[in-house]
Amino acid sequence: MTAAGRDPGLQPERTRLAWRRTTLSCTVVALLGVRQALRGGSGATGVIALALGLLAWLAFLRVAHRRVSGMGAAEPAPLVARHALTAAACTVVLAVCAAAMLF
Repeated sequence: MTAAGRDPGLQPERTRLAWRRTTLSCTVVALLGVRQALRGGSGATGVIALALGLLAWLAFLRVAHRRVSGMGAAEPAPLVARHALTAAACTVVLAVCAAAMLF
């Protein structure tokens, strides 16, 4: 099959669903962080970790939205390295902020 006659099958749909699942997971982590901060009586470190975690969550939402929107094209563009790095960095920041809120 030639590049012009490419049949993507369900790959774009699977990718879209994977991004949505990951976004849902990040949202749950952010909400659990808010819950921990409100119930745990976090000090200044907890509040700063919560703020950074929420900023990371918003950045991840932006990257995920761009990717999901781009998957609707007939021939989706490949994931840009900068966006992949941003998504990975946001995930790491969320994990570090969650750990900081526990201690």
